[in-house]
This record gives sequence, structure tokens and C-alpha cells, in this order.
Amino acid sequence: MRCMVIVKANKDSEAGILPSTELLTNMGKFNEELVKAGVLLAAEGLQPSSKGKRITFTGAKPTITDGPFAETKELIAGFWLWQVRSMEEAIEWLKRSPFGPGAEIEIRPVFEAEDFGPQMTPELKEQEERLRTQVSAQK
Repeated sequence: MRCMVIVKANKDSEAGILPSTELLTNMGKFNEELVKAGVLLAAEGLQPSSKGKRITFTGAKPTITDGPFAETKELIAGFWLWQVRSMEEAIEWLKRSPFGPGAEIEIRPVFEAEDFGPQMTPELKEQEERLRTQVSAQK
């Protein structure tokens, strides 16, 4: 199963305070373990919401709101995309991460084509596979 591991923002990440060299070093070592185990598919940190935009679709024309956004606890500071056998395996990996007290991480399964049932027609499955192949080829 694929899952997204979501690193929640905090007041420091929203203030643009960068992680320490020690945390970056430890995170790099952890990411190397994930790569060696064949778990890591992608990993990225995100700039503070003050550098972002929020687009809300409520009517005929979308509304654009400049960051920063108010509810820090609802914001994302970064993410991993992992390939694991189960949610339990993802949890075990995350327990080994270098995050300290106060960090909040969320793990959510990624939808796979078969999760959509009959709504995912053979044509849509073919399109999905073609797009994944194209994206992989661009790397």
C-alpha cells in the first residue's frame, strides 16, 4: 500500500525557522534507511503558508486568498510518500523518525485504482497507468 505521511506545521515552521543541522542530518539518515528498505517514493518540505495561496471554488469564479493562513494546526510543513505493506509498518517506520516532542504526523492511505470500484472504468484505469508511466519517465 502507498501512504502519505504528513508532517504538520507548527509556529516555527510557519515563521520560516529552518530545522537545525542536527535535525537535517538525522532526517537525512532516516531517509537513507527508507530508501534502502524500498519504502521512500517521495519526500519534500514545504515553505511557510505566508508564501502560498489558497484557491476556494464556491461560485462561477474561484477566490484567491494570500497566505499566511490562520489555523497552523491544519497546515502541512512537509510530506513523504511511502510504499509499505500495511499501516502498521508505516507506524513502525515513523516511530524510528527523528521527530521530537510536540511534532504531529499524520499517516493516510493513498487511493489506488481498485479502491474506486466500478466507477473506475477500464478506460480510466488505462489512462491512469499511461499517466503514471509518463510521470515516471520524466524523472
